[in-house]
Amino acid sequence: MKMRNVMLSLIVPAAAMGALITYGLVAVAVEVPKADIGSCAAYSGLPSGNHDTAGMMFIQAGAFTMGSERHQPEERFTHVVTVDGFWIDRHEVTNAQFKQFVDATGYTTLAERGLDPKTNPGLPKELLTPGSVVFAQPSNGPGRKISQWWQYVSGSNWRQPVSPGSSIAGKENHPVVHVAYEDALAYAHWRGRSLPTEAQWEFAGRGGRDGEDDWSSAFDADGKPIANTWQGIFPILNTQDDGYAGTAPVGCFRPNGYGLYDMIGNVWELTSDWYRAGQSREAATNPPGPELVSLRVAEGQTASRVIKGGSYLCSSNYCSRYRPAARQPQETNLSAAHVGFRTVLNRPLVTSP
Repeated sequence: MKMRNVMLSLIVPAAAMGALITYGLVAVAVEVPKADIGSCAAYSGLPSGNHDTAGMMFIQAGAFTMGSERHQPEERFTHVVTVDGFWIDRHEVTNAQFKQFVDATGYTTLAERGLDPKTNPGLPKELLTPGSVVFAQPSNGPGRKISQWWQYVSGSNWRQPVSPGSSIAGKENHPVVHVAYEDALAYAHWRGRSLPTEAQWEFAGRGGRDGEDDWSSAFDADGKPIANTWQGIFPILNTQDDGYAGTAPVGCFRPNGYGLYDMIGNVWELTSDWYRAGQSREAATNPPGPELVSLRVAEGQTASRVIKGGSYLCSSNYCSRYRPAARQPQETNLSAAHVGFRTVLNRPLVTSP
């Protein structure tokens, strides 16, 4: 998705637009039928257990080749990265989990508050009102352009994801969306966790595999979807072969080699790294990403964080970034209908003597 400071020509401001998984301390990968619609419907969206690693998987320390030389320029260059062991959520943070946080703290998201015009000079008034960015399948009707598939919808937020009056009722087990970076970070801190670094996320996303990845990993050998992406010609035709036009409940598709669900597709996931086009050439251990002072940010723009994994809007003809090495920038002061997150806990695995 284009960011706010370069997407004004694409956003059409609008006031409105008419197998139960059990988690334990030692997680066990559960095979979920491929794109079996409804197979994950019984899951409440809340992992069982009250311990601080409920719903998480421990990823053993290791080394991998980060980045890609085969795909997009921003993914270059490949380099060897070593990471310490860490815990990571087995699925994206759900609406049910985020509601727990809001109910406990009274937190109000950025989309519900709106931007401060003093710190965001130059933005049109309608983009300063509380709201968020929503996908609207384009048409060639009057006043519409085929390239305009984003609308800034006043009143849209995590509770009302499409427009004012819409609801997440019945979607408690879907990933929470319309969360900006500060919202995701607030949730993570409430849980006593943090957001993953890009290196942690990519290491986990690869599921134990190293080397180059490919967009075809969203499909099985027979060409059937094994992740929630866009099938057809984006943005005009979605055949919904995977059973979903938008977000899917977490855990509907088979997990990766580490037992993690939806590491590609469903929603883009925020990381803690500041975004800079391109990767380092140097080997690194636990890289935290570039420092903010090292970024070149044009006047009137804001710095972005790295998002990973692609979303239900990524197709083979557009985006095709539902790959572990793929990366995109996401402005910190913007939320959208296809961006969510998961958390990590940087603590060693403790085993009983």
